[in-house]
Amino acid sequence: MEKIFMSKRTIFLTTALPYANGNFHIGHIMEYIMADIWVRHQRMLGNTVHFVGADDAHGAPIMISAQKQGVTPQEYVAKIAAGRPQYLNGFYIKFDHWHSTDSKENTELSQEIYRRLKGCGLIYSRDIEQFYDPVRGMFLADRYIKGTCPKCGAPDQYGDSCEVCGAVYQPTELVNPYSSLSGCKPELRKSKHFFFKLSDPSCVEFLRSWTKGTATDGTSRLQPQIVAKTEEWLGKDGDLNDWDISRDAPYFGIEIPDEPGKYFYVWLDAPIGYLASLKSYCELKGINFDGLLESSTTEQIHIIGKDIAYFHTLFWPSMLHFAGKPFKVPDHVWAHGFVTVNGMKMSKSRGTGLNPLVYLDLGMDPEWLRYYFAAKINSRVEDIDFTTHAFVTMVNSNLVGKYVNIASRSSGFLVKRFEGKVSDKAIAESPLLRELREQAGAISKLYEDREYSRVLNTVFALADKTNEYVDAEKPWELAKNPEASEKLHEVASVTLEAFRLLTIYLKPILPRTAENVENFLNCGELSWNSISAPLNSAAAISPFKHLMQRADEKVVDKLFELSNKNAPANTEQKAEEVKSEAASSEDMVYEELAPTITFDDFAKVDLRIGKILNCTAVPKSKKLLQLTIDVGEEKPRNIFSGIAAYYNPEDLIGKLTLVVANLAPRKMMGSVSEGMLLSASDGSDKPNGLYLLEPFPGAKPGMKIH
Repeated sequence: MEKIFMSKRTIFLTTALPYANGNFHIGHIMEYIMADIWVRHQRMLGNTVHFVGADDAHGAPIMISAQKQGVTPQEYVAKIAAGRPQYLNGFYIKFDHWHSTDSKENTELSQEIYRRLKGCGLIYSRDIEQFYDPVRGMFLADRYIKGTCPKCGAPDQYGDSCEVCGAVYQPTELVNPYSSLSGCKPELRKSKHFFFKLSDPSCVEFLRSWTKGTATDGTSRLQPQIVAKTEEWLGKDGDLNDWDISRDAPYFGIEIPDEPGKYFYVWLDAPIGYLASLKSYCELKGINFDGLLESSTTEQIHIIGKDIAYFHTLFWPSMLHFAGKPFKVPDHVWAHGFVTVNGMKMSKSRGTGLNPLVYLDLGMDPEWLRYYFAAKINSRVEDIDFTTHAFVTMVNSNLVGKYVNIASRSSGFLVKRFEGKVSDKAIAESPLLRELREQAGAISKLYEDREYSRVLNTVFALADKTNEYVDAEKPWELAKNPEASEKLHEVASVTLEAFRLLTIYLKPILPRTAENVENFLNCGELSWNSISAPLNSAAAISPFKHLMQRADEKVVDKLFELSNKNAPANTEQKAEEVKSEAASSEDMVYEELAPTITFDDFAKVDLRIGKILNCTAVPKSKKLLQLTIDVGEEKPRNIFSGIAAYYNPEDLIGKLTLVVANLAPRKMMGSVSEGMLLSASDGSDKPNGLYLLEPFPGAKPGMKIH
């Protein structure tokens, strides 16, 4: 543990640059959350991380989109960039700097790297023949050429592959090709293009070594799955295709030095945008950019989607290696899978779209999504599936039921009975707290390895142990006995210190909640070093305030409804309606308040937590269900309840609910009903007109409602 916590590192970390022709999608947010968690963990260790991003702003698609809107490409990109902060801030993603590839830094760096590669003999030119649109006056990328598939005869297929039969071909093989931009028949014309000689033996030799090599920390640069792909791409003979790095005017991009009318292909200057963003950040902060890159202690790490691994593991390291100092090859390139919904690719037409801005507009907690993604993320290149049931269940059971519930179970006793101050002796001598602290090194290592799912498995196992400790000690019972005051103080203190430790372990994933906990506990900033600085009696805690709401499946259903093709135009207005519906049904019949009672009247009612052990329909009754309920006594009670129209008997077995325990028994259906269940009702006969009350997870049968 000491070795992990004492090491001090300097890290330059990036995520893939989003193309600036649209807003962030949920895949972007997942990647940024993945990176943000890792960065927060490093900073909690005291390491220096330069976490930068940028918009990938060049290319024909952006130029064409800008033309359609009647604006310049720069104006188009600026509009997209202006919308980025609401996503990043909304999900607590903290880049140090966000830049653009359409910048002076990127122009200078791209042209400098090109000159160096040309000086190494790795750049050459040759004429190629491609389709040209005489109406638009431009050469056409494959995506802008359509025609009839030469294999199956399907019309309106793109210039590189057929969506009907799956055939792959050259644009020149299309039957009756046409430009999708103007509709005209394209002409074949020749043009000089520039190529990066990836097939050069020196490149192949370098890539064979680099892709299988290890970084300075002794771990593999690439994941095993990506290493396998690079071996496949390199093949036995290293027969790599050279890389076309140029495009002809008109084109929105960076001009190739000394070559009028020629521009760098967007995929050359896009990764250099990582360096451009870092350089811009260094200039703002007064950091020596060249010195930072050249330092042997600076680690360079890229987090990307698996679909762009080819560029980042072949072209990018080759460019950096042969460009020379101050540039350095990446220490790591970490790839991840895609986000799927119910096992399917995200698609609005299939109803599986998931819009992150709609998520925020609905008032859904950003930390729910941070937690859910973290619970699915590991170091392997695997897709992450989102399902409503898993999302709601995991949030409510783990985050609210197991974690947040710990603070609410202990803090009240400290505030009411002990002036908010913990017992130093109890915290110092607790075996439970010793066990929690001993897991710090293992949890930190799992964060380091991006095994976030295993982090959460470990943390919630510790939360289970903490809740088991509370259940065994029963502080609510101790509070009734004046002679057990010292024991109550001990249990509440140990429980709250356990909550503090769990919060440290969860802070990279739940930064806002951790900040609220820091204020609640008056414990200062939580870091890995603060593990050995427990709560103490010198500072009183504040009264507990609710830290997190439960997730509502109906709101998640609305998320999908509003994210997909039938969503109304005014999403923000619709989101406000949904948030209102989550609180109450718009058809609810409001019942007038009953006459005022005194506190003494209310105190006569004994409300208890009950666990439904069995539930059956009552023969010859359409309204009644017969329930066997444990309310903490030696034998369970028999209770009849008129809820048959609202619940299936089998759905209630095992659930906790609230029972009026001191109601006089009443003969019903040839038996006796020994209590009453509490429910909320709108007074109607609708199927959703009545709701049994349920306590938070962690409540036990027999607990009294105060």
